[in-house]
Amino acid sequence: MKLENIENIRMNDLKKIKLEMTRFLMAYRFALDEMNTKINILKDEFNYMHDYNPIEHVTSRLKSPESIVKKMIHKNCAFTLPAIKETIRDIAGIRITVSFRKDIYEISKMIASQKDIRVVETKDYIEQPKKNGYQSYHMIVEIPIFMSDREEKVYVEIQIRTIAMDFWASLEHKIYYKYNKDVPNRLRDELQEAATVATALDKKMEQLHKEITEYKEASTIIDNDEENALIKIDKDSFPLSLFKSLGLNDIN
Repeated sequence: MKLENIENIRMNDLKKIKLEMTRFLMAYRFALDEMNTKINILKDEFNYMHDYNPIEHVTSRLKSPESIVKKMIHKNCAFTLPAIKETIRDIAGIRITVSFRKDIYEISKMIASQKDIRVVETKDYIEQPKKNGYQSYHMIVEIPIFMSDREEKVYVEIQIRTIAMDFWASLEHKIYYKYNKDVPNRLRDELQEAATVATALDKKMEQLHKEITEYKEASTIIDNDEENALIKIDKDSFPLSLFKSLGLNDIN
């Protein structure tokens, strides 16, 4: 076989692989769009029902082909699309940052209750933080995506954390990147201490929020009682003719 024929075959194979990978990643992009829509609806509904929006912000990302290949090598994954799908379940990722710790579990329940979402795996790094102090709630969910010629079920990783947890994780990532993961022990200890401080801050802010909410609810009850007292009319205190002139003949 001539060299140029071999090169043409290789080029055709590469084009085919590129096309398959593009379509493969497209399904994950659609899954992110679908999940973002669901989260926005849940956020609006929660705000309407409870007059409170627990979600501060939502970010999403799609792993690059280079990042996928690195993880394949790390996990010793076969170079096939089915193997990649089952082995690397965080190709599509969404991070939800909430106000308080209790909101994390509330949002996770709301997501899990969606009929077309299947929760595959959960990891609670809040109840059981990682050794370095990392805290977050992770979910791997499976969501159906409807293509032009098929239905495909796609994995999406969802991370839910508070503002304090997110700040700590961002700082920790930058430090590890700067030191190429070889972080001095002194900094490791300080990061763990900072994680403890962040946890204490979360609990303190949640307690303050609870007290403010209880105060507002108590104030609303008092205001309603006072309003009801003002609109009560003792008919015996007014002449009967006054009620008749107002068309209130049936007052007892």
